[in-house]
Amino acid sequence: MAAITRLVKRTPYLPCAARFLSHAPPQKERNVQWVFLGCPGVGKGTYASRLCNLLGVPHIATGDLVRSELASNGPLSSQLSEIVNQGKLVSDEIIMSLLSKRLADGEAKGESGFILDGFPRTIKQAEILEGVTDIDLVVNLKIQEEALLAKCLGRRICNQCGGNFNVASISLKGENGRPGMVMAPLLPPAHCMSKLVTRSDDTEEVVKERLRIYSEKSQPVEEFYRSRGKLLEFDLPGGIPESWPKLLQALNLYDYEEKQSVAA
Repeated sequence: MAAITRLVKRTPYLPCAARFLSHAPPQKERNVQWVFLGCPGVGKGTYASRLCNLLGVPHIATGDLVRSELASNGPLSSQLSEIVNQGKLVSDEIIMSLLSKRLADGEAKGESGFILDGFPRTIKQAEILEGVTDIDLVVNLKIQEEALLAKCLGRRICNQCGGNFNVASISLKGENGRPGMVMAPLLPPAHCMSKLVTRSDDTEEVVKERLRIYSEKSQPVEEFYRSRGKLLEFDLPGGIPESWPKLLQALNLYDYEEKQSVAA
């Protein structure tokens, strides 16, 4: 945990979430310390990465940390492989070890601020995180379960460039007061098309088990941040073209993106 503590001591805090929800522009001299929550496959990585590019902070995804360790054949590789293939959650101890190393590496490179993607997943993790840093805002992404399952099963990775894509074409009719939803596939460029692979854990059985476990664990974590006034619930209305502008509006960053585009 020393690496996390050192990072916090050298990183200026952003004002609390209320600042972003009260139409105040972000201050460039400070860096956000945000968390993205949401079911596996909801799009945390996509939206967190976009916001990181916009705000100039590192995107730290615990899922990527796990996959990197799996590919490295390091000391945790075999243990992680068994856990992931069974659709179970990685233990707090392993996640904290991987996250601590990532923050230490980032500190050495001069990073400050962050958006955490996929962490914390449990109350214990949230309490540990709160003890070492001040999280400004927690964005909880939501999507209809039917669409979520289709998205997870449609995920593909280019085994050459590492790009993430999705071949699912989703069209849900609105019924019983539930709005309809249309999500176009996120197809790769032509040179990646023949190199797409499916993650070994993206099977229907494993995906459903991940969602069940996440649902059990997520409610206490959501309440943990809700009770502290830091939780922003955001229902994805569709794919990236529909959801991105509305997410920026919810974060009061829509004008900020326009100003950044003009400055560029």
